[in-house]
Amino acid sequence: MTVIARKIRLIMKLRKCGITDTGVLAAIERVPREIFIPTQFHDQAYEDTALPIGRGQTISQPLVVASMTQELKLNDRHKVLEIGTGSGYQAAILAKLCRRVYSIERHRPLLATAEVRINELRIRNITCKAGDGMKGWIEQAPFDRIIVTAAAGDEPPPALLAQMSVGGIMVIPMGRDKASQFIYRITRTSEESYETERLMPVRFVPLLPNVARDEPDPVVDDSAQDFLSGGFAFQPA
Repeated sequence: MTVIARKIRLIMKLRKCGITDTGVLAAIERVPREIFIPTQFHDQAYEDTALPIGRGQTISQPLVVASMTQELKLNDRHKVLEIGTGSGYQAAILAKLCRRVYSIERHRPLLATAEVRINELRIRNITCKAGDGMKGWIEQAPFDRIIVTAAAGDEPPPALLAQMSVGGIMVIPMGRDKASQFIYRITRTSEESYETERLMPVRFVPLLPNVARDEPDPVVDDSAQDFLSGGFAFQPA
């Protein structure tokens, strides 16, 4: 099967799973996912599955990326903060849909590789840094949209809430119990008020503070990947 045929099959699956935003679907079609994964997994680039990228992390399955991106309700005027650069794939998708992306990664080796890929694709509206995602990026705040790709426990980090613009949206997984994590969409309705909507059940790795120490890659647990069950996207921690 050709790459084009695999992309078409993936887009059709995403539509069946409730991805209706044509901008999101177009971004997923245009961004070459194979660029963001190790060479040995290129034949799986357009399968709806997570794949290891090093440092014990994975590139999320396309349904997770599409679902969270769709819930952001992006337009080309928005400034977006991403917590967790990872492979750079989610940032590349966001960059097709908004004015500028600011992305924070706690693993320096992942960040360095992601920046190389982003530069190879000549994507000019992404700025990345190594840092503590729980603190946000105060120098660039406020943000119209924030996306977090790790589970934040019972409450979103206060710094991220404070860095949302009024009318802004945050999409974030929360829940300390792995069996009760959900994606939430938080809208800042005024300077002091937020509206929270629970969207879908997930399992994500925990959101951690500080920049990770540069250590050898841990052994990758093949079970620690996104999987699809009952129409919902999951990522075991």
